Amino acid sequence: MNSSGASSRNPFHISPKLIIAAVAVVILFILVMSSFFVVDQTEQSVVLRFGKFNRIVGPGLQTKLPLGIDRNYNVPTRVVQTMTFGQSNTSQDYSSMFMNTPSGSSAGESIMLTGDLNIVDVQWIIQYRIEDPAKWLFNVQERDKTIRDISQSVINQLVGDLPILAIMSSERTAIEIESQEKMQKAFDSYNLGVRVVTVKLQNIVPPVGEVQDAFEDVNKSIQDMNRLINEGKEQYNREIPRAQGEAAQITQVAEGYAAERVNNALGDVARFSSVLEAYMLSEDITARRLYIETMEEILKEADAGTLTLIDKELENFLPISNLTNVQGGAQ
Repeated sequence: MNSSGASSRNPFHISPKLIIAAVAVVILFILVMSSFFVVDQTEQSVVLRFGKFNRIVGPGLQTKLPLGIDRNYNVPTRVVQTMTFGQSNTSQDYSSMFMNTPSGSSAGESIMLTGDLNIVDVQWIIQYRIEDPAKWLFNVQERDKTIRDISQSVINQLVGDLPILAIMSSERTAIEIESQEKMQKAFDSYNLGVRVVTVKLQNIVPPVGEVQDAFEDVNKSIQDMNRLINEGKEQYNREIPRAQGEAAQITQVAEGYAAERVNNALGDVARFSSVLEAYMLSEDITARRLYIETMEEILKEADAGTLTLIDKELENFLPISNLTNVQGGAQ
């Protein structure tokens, strides 16, 4: 009796109801914690239900079915990702790049053969953004390797179609634009779900040794040519506007002179027309008045010492200057 009474008063005895309540709280906590997930502002989340695609949700606090029924995979869709090619090879010798190259390594990926059978080291980067997170997760297994292989194939193809001097100078921008288009087309054919933002060529290094020195000389010559072309364009842009301004000024002066001459001619015509109208009304009077006015202008401008009047009906002429002197002596 005493022993049974002591066991009934054991302080370490746990009630079954308390255990059930604790288990229920733990299960409830697990249900709550597995029913919510957070998506960052730069991400989108792909939700799977029983391993099958269900939906895509955006940033914020999101809900899902607990206990692994729904699974979410956050994908950085608003982040521009960069992949470099060949920049780790700058310190290596060319001969070592083609020997014992491990699978998946970037060694030798920038060494290419040009269209004129020269070896060139082309280093470049691509920037891309994940556009469709579902395609990115499920359509291609080795995504990074696929992007790298396609990019390397496209650049090799474009470089292999051009001579080395064109690659180093005039066709550099064209290679970047065309490679971006070709890469995007290849990624779309694989349903990779990415969008190529840009392709940028970095260093383009010609072969080593004396050949490299020759190519550097050619490159310097090209730079000098471009500099001289730019200087010529600058001189052209400075002289042409000045010449155009002078031409415009001369044209305006000529137009003003032409307008003045036209206006003077119109005035003369108007004055002659008015005189003609007066003459038609009284021919004798008008003719006599014009004769007198003309003679007044002639005699006013002439020198009296050299002026001589001749009467065609007389045998001799009568000098005005002599008459003037005689008249002055008589006085």
